[in-house]
Amino acid sequence: MQASVIVFPGSNCDRDVAVALQEVMGRPCDMIWHGNSTVPQTDLIVLPGGFSFGDYLRSGAMAAQSPIMKDVVAKAKAGVPVLGICNGFQVLTESSLLPGALMRNRDIKFLCKDVLLTVERADTIFTAKYKQGEVIRIPIAHHDGNYFADQDTLSQLENDGLVAFRYADKQGQTEATSNPNGSQNNIAGIYSPDLKVLGLMPHPERLISDQLGGQDGRLMFESLVEALS
Repeated sequence: MQASVIVFPGSNCDRDVAVALQEVMGRPCDMIWHGNSTVPQTDLIVLPGGFSFGDYLRSGAMAAQSPIMKDVVAKAKAGVPVLGICNGFQVLTESSLLPGALMRNRDIKFLCKDVLLTVERADTIFTAKYKQGEVIRIPIAHHDGNYFADQDTLSQLENDGLVAFRYADKQGQTEATSNPNGSQNNIAGIYSPDLKVLGLMPHPERLISDQLGGQDGRLMFESLVEALS
């Protein structure tokens, strides 16, 4: 398996996700500069977290216009899996690879803490190592993680099983008190209709070993390597 991590000006989690993937894959990732026109042949594209272009205009809006994104969009439409984490999720919505938008957090404050999530389905290339309904702990670090979509889009996401993760409590209940940023329906991540594109606000790459405090995030990368190798 080969993975490619796209690097934008202001990315600050590109190395983190590359380290996580390399540890699981056993080989380095390709680090692809945003100004390049193409992504070399790859099995997985990752849009990492950070503050691409300083979050000017809207988070992810300028990165979505980077030269590399034309090829990322084309490869995604051709079936190459794409994972967007935090700012990467924002870039995916700005690129129309995923619906909806990420707005300012409900309390207009930057949030950096561990949260609990429910795994909504375990039959995708991203979640095969989890169990459906499992509650996992993953860190968040964002100011614009409040997921919003119109009612028709929300209904489609729910009816088609395209919600990937929801903010929850220890019992897996998705109440308002377990929602850190105001996201509609406690949504923390969503899939594309073909389940090949995943965007999520939490950072699985930050929890891949006991030295970092746990391994709940590692299972996502192990799922990908098993599915794509």
